[in-house]
Amino acid sequence: MESLDLWLQLTALAKVVAIDLVLAGDNAIVVGMAAAAVPLAQRRKVIFWGIAAAIVLRIFFALITTQLLAIIGLTLAGGILLLWVCWKMYRELRSHGADEVAPDEAMDAPDTAPSNTGGISGGGVAAVAAGTTVGAAIWQIVVADVSMSLDNVLAVAGAAKDHPVILVIGLLLSVVLMGAAANMIAHVLHRYRWIGWVGLAVITYVALDMIWRGGSEVLAHSALVF
Repeated sequence: MESLDLWLQLTALAKVVAIDLVLAGDNAIVVGMAAAAVPLAQRRKVIFWGIAAAIVLRIFFALITTQLLAIIGLTLAGGILLLWVCWKMYRELRSHGADEVAPDEAMDAPDTAPSNTGGISGGGVAAVAAGTTVGAAIWQIVVADVSMSLDNVLAVAGAAKDHPVILVIGLLLSVVLMGAAANMIAHVLHRYRWIGWVGLAVITYVALDMIWRGGSEVLAHSALVF
């Protein structure tokens, strides 16, 4: 019985690590692409505040995870939200990440500042979104961070299930990875696409499991109410 429980805990931990790695990398790419759209002199500020917002939001959602999971229907809603994340990840993986920009790559992207002739210098991702202000870029990141941080916390909670220690480890790991290694993870995911596919499979499984458990929870609650 103990060996079975250990196996379940190790399986849950493996799922949590995969989720944290993939979502931290995705979050870093969102930050990088937003930073590449502002003038070169302002990119460091955008990257700093973008990653800081992701860390703060992950900590905030982690602190209220128990209260979140106590809300009837949130597990179901979280599973559906994760399925949407899976669809976006699938499209990104199919495109081979052609438009992905990591935070450090954003610092090397062509400047979006207007040239002396009134045009926009540079090309690629930066040129497409030329003229974006620092405030607009940071707001874009914060809006994405709210969704991705909630996704991360719900996915970790869904994978950890009845293992509170694994849940705590997963939430702490998500914060540490976003703060210390997100840029490196973004590069690894871009280079080794198969890791992204593995992560997609894990998150899809967790999403479907959350939908099943959340749906059962809602039906049971509805039966009690009516």
